Amino acid sequence: MTETAPPRFTILPEILAGDTADVYFLRTREILLREGLDPTVTMEFFPARAGILCGVREALEFLHTIAGEAGLEVEAMEEGAPIQPKQVALRITGRYQVFGIYETALLGILSQATGWATAARACVEAASPIPVYSFGARHVHPRVAPILDYAAMVGGCAGASTPAGARLAGAQPVGTMPHALILIIGDTVTAAEAFDRWMPPGVPRTVLVDTFHDEAEESVRVAAALGERLASVRLDTPGERGGVTVDLVREVRARLDLAGYHHVQIFVSGGLTVERIRQLRDSGIPIAGFGVGSAISSAPPIDFTADIKAIAGRPVAKRGRIPGLTPNPALRRVLP
Repeated sequence: MTETAPPRFTILPEILAGDTADVYFLRTREILLREGLDPTVTMEFFPARAGILCGVREALEFLHTIAGEAGLEVEAMEEGAPIQPKQVALRITGRYQVFGIYETALLGILSQATGWATAARACVEAASPIPVYSFGARHVHPRVAPILDYAAMVGGCAGASTPAGARLAGAQPVGTMPHALILIIGDTVTAAEAFDRWMPPGVPRTVLVDTFHDEAEESVRVAAALGERLASVRLDTPGERGGVTVDLVREVRARLDLAGYHHVQIFVSGGLTVERIRQLRDSGIPIAGFGVGSAISSAPPIDFTADIKAIAGRPVAKRGRIPGLTPNPALRRVLP
């Protein structure tokens, strides 16, 4: 991912207004205002289980937005770093009224993104050295689809399908063609020729081959039509037809080779899990890439907790936690 002026995350007005906060934080703010209390506190954020940390960059943009002239001091671990249970990922010191109502939002940012990045890393490790691409935007609300794709790339995915998510990661979106295009045109080869005719030269010619006929047959037909311009065929066979199996990939590869289309690669998608990815990789059949959806998008969040650990420099903690700051040499000052 690029380090050069990456696009900024969108911070929704309703989040800044506190409308997405747990209501007891809003009530706490009102009570403290009426009591004339606004102490300087230190709050630490940490996960319940291990994973790949994500959401730090968005959280920092959020904190920078709300801080204004308030002078928040923020320390954080690096985006994409492995993180252990109860390891402090984020530490904020400042007046409580400046950031207290945003505890819910900050926890949600870290929890959801870290869950997605962690699931992506599991898929990437299962596929290695074959690249994995995030195709899961269709499984989440469109407001968070860019965050899903960004988190997947933090977790190690080589690309993602949405323009907004890819931009956040400093990349270009990746994709092939949908069944809708082929169904509307009425023939896989005709659809492939239309794709080739109208898409810019820089867009790889990867053609879906499971819509109407046998995948191996369609692969050879498309290869004959596009010749050297065809980069790969995509196998996305639905579960109703047995899904994409090792035997299917092996047959498609063999029939392409027998027809002389050795340059045409095979891209696999459709209901992939970590176990299926590993099985396909271990088959030894050359695969150009995996498109992964719900194995990343449906991953559970990694719960984060936030604790006040100091008030006006005095160590505090609720029962069961140790008062005072938790040592973590991986934290780095990021604000101001």
